[in-house]
Amino acid sequence: MRGATGRLLRDLTRAFARQGWHVTVVTCGLEAGDCYEKGIRVIRVKGPANPRGTLDYMRIWWKLFFAALKQNKRHVVVSMSDPPLLAVAGLLVAKLRRSYHINWCQDLYPEVLPSLGITYSDFWMRTFTSLRRWAMNGSDKVIVNGRCMAKYLTHKGGGDARKVAVVPNWPDLELIDPEVLETLSESEAECNVPEDAQPPRPFDKQLKTRPRFRILYAGNIGFAHPIDSIIEAAVALEKEGSDIEFVFVGGGKGFDELAKVRSEKGLDNIRFIPFQPIIQLREVMESGDVHLISMKEEAAGFIVPSKLYSALAVARPCIFIGPEQCECAKVIRDYGTGVVVPQGDSKTLLKAIKTFRKSGEAWFGAHNGALKAREVYTPHNSIDAWIERAWALVRKDLDIK
Repeated sequence: MRGATGRLLRDLTRAFARQGWHVTVVTCGLEAGDCYEKGIRVIRVKGPANPRGTLDYMRIWWKLFFAALKQNKRHVVVSMSDPPLLAVAGLLVAKLRRSYHINWCQDLYPEVLPSLGITYSDFWMRTFTSLRRWAMNGSDKVIVNGRCMAKYLTHKGGGDARKVAVVPNWPDLELIDPEVLETLSESEAECNVPEDAQPPRPFDKQLKTRPRFRILYAGNIGFAHPIDSIIEAAVALEKEGSDIEFVFVGGGKGFDELAKVRSEKGLDNIRFIPFQPIIQLREVMESGDVHLISMKEEAAGFIVPSKLYSALAVARPCIFIGPEQCECAKVIRDYGTGVVVPQGDSKTLLKAIKTFRKSGEAWFGAHNGALKAREVYTPHNSIDAWIERAWALVRKDLDIK
């Protein structure tokens, strides 16, 4: 697995292995293979780096299912969210192997599909939803990454509140402890770049030292990440001759749209940097004066942006464009780490950006809030909470008190 979810899985499986668990990961890659990485067996089935359409996802789903089914019995089977309805495969494997099943839900399918621009008929949406509910209610534990997702599942999504647990995602270990970089292999140090992408250019030192106030967006920009208000704010600031710039690091369909608008409107205050290796992650994240996060209103309860935790790890103020009732907004309000802006409200976004640029009191207030929040949203706290849920399932079987 690539990106933020892949690194979360890496951190968690290594923590399990350190506690003496025998861990096998079944995943997808450009080439099939079977190897050991840091004492963890990794089985890769062959699949496209960027699946296109239902058939691609179905092929990957079946390959992962049969590869997992071939493995020896394990105490716990953990299923992820991607490809969609992987929880169904996980539950089937767990039942056939008489194992416990934990569904680690990062994105809630099929409910999130409309916000991603993917539509199915009412019949298929009802069918997929029924399968999702069957898989989750049949699981021994469902771990979600936000309070908004837990609320949806237990109030509207047909979930069993006794089985749902909230364990927040966490920032990359490399952001918390730079010494971790010294333990990475060469391939790990270069990870975070899509397998089918061109080799990334080094992080632009000139951009880093350029004397402009930087609004940083780091990560993927897909269908669930609105950019209209960002564009409008950039246009307004360009007309004013402001020293504020927007820097986007990563990729996704939104990058193509932003590049087109930048060219059409001649916006010198929008810059792009491709995906960077993990060894340069902290340097990139610290280069932003304020971090920008966006999420569609209709995606509330179905996804939780992990970009927030990276911003907290480097103690940067955040501006979140999205729904008030989601996890990201709640964390920002609870700790005073920044501002929540409604989707499409470019005036409020522009005001928030200018406030952070002009007011040291506002910037340092959000900075201090981020410092407090990062003491709570740590890899150690989340990983320990996650593993405790797994131990709780197997403790009786192993006669552990």
